[in-house]
Amino acid sequence: MGTTEPLDPEPSQLDNAATRTFVSTLGVLLGLSSIDHGILETLQGNRPTPGYLVKALGPGHSWTLWREGAEPAFTLVHNFLLTGVLATVCGLLLIMWSLRSLRRGRGATTFLLLSVASFLVGGGLAQVLLFTLNWAVATRMRASLGFWRWWMPPFLRRALAGLWPWTLAAGALLFLAALEIAGWGYFPGLAPDTEILTAVLWRLAAAIIFAFVLSILCAFAYDIERRGPGA
Repeated sequence: MGTTEPLDPEPSQLDNAATRTFVSTLGVLLGLSSIDHGILETLQGNRPTPGYLVKALGPGHSWTLWREGAEPAFTLVHNFLLTGVLATVCGLLLIMWSLRSLRRGRGATTFLLLSVASFLVGGGLAQVLLFTLNWAVATRMRASLGFWRWWMPPFLRRALAGLWPWTLAAGALLFLAALEIAGWGYFPGLAPDTEILTAVLWRLAAAIIFAFVLSILCAFAYDIERRGPGA
């Protein structure tokens, strides 16, 4: 009797745990960012916004080094208080969905819709790139990852799999550091100077993107290696 090549598992049978963990973690972080913007917008009170583009962090607060404000955001709701409440609610929904409901049949699609809603009500401009990336990865949570098995030679897969989940932890810490600086302007070892803080934020943004992209590759490699050859 001849042997046959092993078949790829059906998508419904797959559970790429590392990939799902990445999506869930980044989803929670994006939810926290939306809540952060929402709280800052709420603090500006029941007054109209200057337009569609706003600074979630208003100027003149004594507890932050950003004297002229920061945290840019887009909103369709031209009221700071209502914008802030909606951004906070969207952030909470993002966190709950990322923690509890990503496995559902339309988990990735719902995540994208919640993220777009957050963006449209003041959840922040910078998150657009990350939630688009996260949605794309979310569509791979039950995929065979056949392309990535073909693209990554075995030695590279093993090396990347060994870096999981440290790359995700690094990306999350960088994200939280950027969120802290963007809101309060304080960070150990940094001079209280807006030009320095701005430069650091741009460098952190590049480091965050690099860490998360690397973490995605590590998650894919880990899930492929966990299934073993031919699976």
